[in-house]
Amino acid sequence: MIAVLSVKTFGLDFVMETDGGTGLNVQKKGIAKQPVPEKPPPNNQEEEDLEGTDMQKEALNRRNAWEPSVFYSLGNETFSFTGQEISIRESLDSFGAVIWPGAVALCRYLEKNREQVDLLDKAVLELGAGTGLVSIVASFLGAWVTATDLPDVLSNLNFNLSRNTRGRCRYTPQVAALTWGQDVKLNFPSSVYHYNYVLCTDVVYHHNFLEDLLITMQYFCKPGTTVLLANKVRFQSDLRFIENFKNVFNVTLLEEIPLEDVRIYQATARK
Repeated sequence: MIAVLSVKTFGLDFVMETDGGTGLNVQKKGIAKQPVPEKPPPNNQEEEDLEGTDMQKEALNRRNAWEPSVFYSLGNETFSFTGQEISIRESLDSFGAVIWPGAVALCRYLEKNREQVDLLDKAVLELGAGTGLVSIVASFLGAWVTATDLPDVLSNLNFNLSRNTRGRCRYTPQVAALTWGQDVKLNFPSSVYHYNYVLCTDVVYHHNFLEDLLITMQYFCKPGTTVLLANKVRFQSDLRFIENFKNVFNVTLLEEIPLEDVRIYQATARK
């Protein structure tokens, strides 16, 4: 006999299944084994949970709200984007649980360039979402977001998305596992998954999966899709990746931030 228990702890919902043995199969709500491919209707704001209203009021009073204010406190960083305050929990357990410069740069760019990059009612996929900062800002800008990363990163990613977007976004973002180059066609069949934008920040650094990353970008970048890549240049391998990136896509340099060594590129599929 299988028993299903619903438990709420530390602000997170869990579903636990047990067959009466010693083991529990724990699955966090909000982390999809396979994300929903079709965009749902916008949330009814009158029925949304109003948790976080005080944070919104405080953020709206900040001068120059487009420029993030950052505070550090016990593994948490607080940003202000789109007039809303965002609290991000970080961890030193993995690279994916830390905020990197490319993420902040792309958030800043999306906020300042809403007409050029109109995310309202767009389907957005983030590869290597990490802490979720970019997905949260994209959600604030009206996008329907699917945030993806490696399985061991999803718990913190889901935590950050849930506590920052609940009751504050047009669409509820979803979280799903995606390992570059592995079972992507199986888990995200192109016949049903279509995205207007694919967002990538600081996914290019010294690791052994750059070829898989490029293949994954190509897979999701269909006609009508725009890839936005924001990355800090750290190694020669980063520059080699960018050259390969330019050979595969139609690429435009949108912005370069010399003081941070960050570049933001826009890419579309070649015909």
